[in-house]
Amino acid sequence: MGVYRPGRRRARRRRAAEAWERPSLLAHLVSVIALLLDLSNIFGGFLLAIGLLARLPSVGDNLADAARKLGPLGWIVGVIALICGGYYLIVHLTSGPRLFHYEVVAIITGVLLLWDRLGLARRTGREIPESRSTGAGLIVAIFGVIAILVGLQGLFTPN
Repeated sequence: MGVYRPGRRRARRRRAAEAWERPSLLAHLVSVIALLLDLSNIFGGFLLAIGLLARLPSVGDNLADAARKLGPLGWIVGVIALICGGYYLIVHLTSGPRLFHYEVVAIITGVLLLWDRLGLARRTGREIPESRSTGAGLIVAIFGVIAILVGLQGLFTPN
């Protein structure tokens, strides 16, 4: 038989209560997915809006250089945007409070960035206009600015 220790049962209850209050691995994973969703909106929006951002005085040339360096990785940003946006779309349609604009913008951003890789130009017969400050490319550029703003809003909005 063991020695009677009066605080032993209390310590076991306290450890159980602390384990209940600790966030689980799933909660951390969901936070990382939310961060990836917001970052994909920001970087994807940057790649889509570069036609307008390049015209900014004194920083436009530097932003255009950054877009040239980030451009080859645009398909990775698009895949992350589609996966994270699709995940939150499914979660919020099935068990969430409502559909949020973050995931809708991420899905549209992902489709626009992956238009060529998905072969949608061949299927639809239409090319996505290049981001510019005039014409049809202006619509893509304005959507890119909206995606940047939505991504920044998502970073500062609590989950």
